[in-house]
Amino acid sequence: MKTVKALLLGDAMIPVGGFEAAWAKHLSGLGDQIVADDWESDWGELQHRRLEVEKRGPEIESVPEAALGAGSDAEILAGLFVPVSSTLLDAMAQLRLVGVCRAGVENVNVEAATRRGIAVFHVMGRNAHAVSDYAIGMMLAEARNIARAHQAVKSGTWRKTFSNSDIVPELHGRTIGLVGFGHIGALVARKLSGFDVDIIVHDPFADETALRSAGVEPVGLDELLERSDIISLHARLSDQNKGMIGAAQIARMKPTAILVNTARAGLIDEGALAAALSDGRIAGAALDVFETEPIPEDSPLLGLDNVTLTTHLAGTTADALTNSPYLLMQDIARLLAGDAPQGLVNPGVLDDPRFAEWLSAVREG
Repeated sequence: MKTVKALLLGDAMIPVGGFEAAWAKHLSGLGDQIVADDWESDWGELQHRRLEVEKRGPEIESVPEAALGAGSDAEILAGLFVPVSSTLLDAMAQLRLVGVCRAGVENVNVEAATRRGIAVFHVMGRNAHAVSDYAIGMMLAEARNIARAHQAVKSGTWRKTFSNSDIVPELHGRTIGLVGFGHIGALVARKLSGFDVDIIVHDPFADETALRSAGVEPVGLDELLERSDIISLHARLSDQNKGMIGAAQIARMKPTAILVNTARAGLIDEGALAAALSDGRIAGAALDVFETEPIPEDSPLLGLDNVTLTTHLAGTTADALTNSPYLLMQDIARLLAGDAPQGLVNPGVLDDPRFAEWLSAVREG
């Protein structure tokens, strides 16, 4: 293979050293012409910036200095949350491949990259086990008042009575509704199988036969809302499903239902949910994602006793973060070796003459 220059941009969640090690393991045949830097090393700032990019897209961010300077002639760009805007793509005229160590590509202008003949890679399922574990934990925490009891004990109160004391459920025999059945949703279903629950799924993109083979029942969204005792969201956020759980949808839920969201905040109308929880129209909710993070001090959710709130932790485990750069580089190496990659977001780019010429040159050395 020919030598290829790369720009590796880590951040506070996955520092650049992880990318360098993964490059050395899987792509060392491309040489060591690497520009390595951290895009945002402050944890708090990273959380704020990435959330804004996820809501508004990468065009709101400025181009990282490394992409304007030493890394401006790189052919490969890899990172986690680095915003890959059309401005950045213009600044890096030699760029042919972008890779992000996450399943979502909200921080990449995929359309602009495709127009320029640039391949975009992501890492599917990199934190699927982490999020699926967490989602089930949130179901149990909210249903059984685990966090509230812990908080009471720590503050000196031996609390035994809660807003749902008359209806505290066991999972056994309950109906769990999963909205979305990708890597994470499928793992949630598999891990819940030992609880002896009935699982129904709404996913307009999933094959019905495949769903039934997985032991779940495909249903429409309205039916899922009406039948489920616990509803857990595992869909990707898009223009089509933004706010898919609003006041009208919440009104279809059982008064004993619990809503869990470890996916994207934008799937839920947060104000409508807070109102429903306040009025007791559903029993509870467990949320790991919010419209604004950190959650504002005046958020009505903070005053409610029937909601479990956590700080966007579902996908953050040492295993998921450490392994991600290796999965990304391994998949890029798969393409360069002539095998089918697993995480190519825009496969049509393979037919683009600009990309095809570059790929051929890299393979032939």
